[in-house]
Amino acid sequence: MEFDAVLLLSFGGPEGPEQVRPFLENVTRGRGIPPERLDDVAEHYLHFGGVSPINGINRELIKAVEAELGARGLDLPVYFGNRNWEPYVEDTVAAMRDNGIRRAAVFATSAWGGYSSCTQYVEDIARARRAAGAGAPELVKLRQFFDHPLFVEMFADSIAAAAQTVPGEARLVFTAHSIPVAADERHGPNLYSRQVAEAARLVAEAAGYQDYDHVWQSRSGPPQIPWLEPDVADHLARLAEQGTKAVIVCPIGFVADHIEVVWDLDYELRLQAEEAGMAFARASTPNADPRFARLVVDLIDELRLGLEPVRVARPNAVPGYGFSVNGTPCSPNCCG
Repeated sequence: MEFDAVLLLSFGGPEGPEQVRPFLENVTRGRGIPPERLDDVAEHYLHFGGVSPINGINRELIKAVEAELGARGLDLPVYFGNRNWEPYVEDTVAAMRDNGIRRAAVFATSAWGGYSSCTQYVEDIARARRAAGAGAPELVKLRQFFDHPLFVEMFADSIAAAAQTVPGEARLVFTAHSIPVAADERHGPNLYSRQVAEAARLVAEAAGYQDYDHVWQSRSGPPQIPWLEPDVADHLARLAEQGTKAVIVCPIGFVADHIEVVWDLDYELRLQAEEAGMAFARASTPNADPRFARLVVDLIDELRLGLEPVRVARPNAVPGYGFSVNGTPCSPNCCG
């Protein structure tokens, strides 16, 4: 399968205070979120000057991907499109059409299956192609990559670096974005939570930890709807009660240090740990690590060269689904 471009497809984020509220309205449109809740979340962004780190990180990742493509002798332009803020994916795909792009590999900045992590990106692709109309390029979304060796290696190395900053033996805690239990059960079943648990196991093993915890964060739904638990803040409180003196938090569910990482963990959770007298370290996410760019191009080469998917070998593997074309789901178990 040949490509003449790459599209990095992401969530998006505001890049100034005046953009925060419109961005949040985009994210929550149709979900019935009360205005006061948006006001609360807006304060998280305004704490950082109204700028989410995610767009800047993605631009740096694009530079790294371009360098990796060049190192492999591939002359492919890399485009950037978002779901919820500029540059909108609809505008990007229209520009690709106008530039004569015929088929592009789409790297979505999520390692996982499930609706929010995979299906919505498939829907973004279909919507952008409809908006572009006649002549829209073929868009091939690359596979899920939670068990790629480089994904595991980057997180294992970040845990090792974090461990150097806290005294003594620290408790390792993996965290990922919570979702409603019903949504998790709809795919696989429990595809998302099983993939996160498997990635945590692989990373812990690579980092040399036999014992660790796996929790969730950043829930945003009404209290009467069950979400994946335990919550990271509740878990930290329990660790403090048990006498834990140091903790390393690894945001395994995130590929970049965006607002749920820098606010929920670096600010709120760190403050909670300090008040409890616990030493706190947060492992970095991949961000624009050159190895992350290698991972992206590895996924492209799997399709371009017809290679077998590169995964950490393990028995009884949790499924990770493959590529999809033009907004067509790759599997009913993942994107149904």
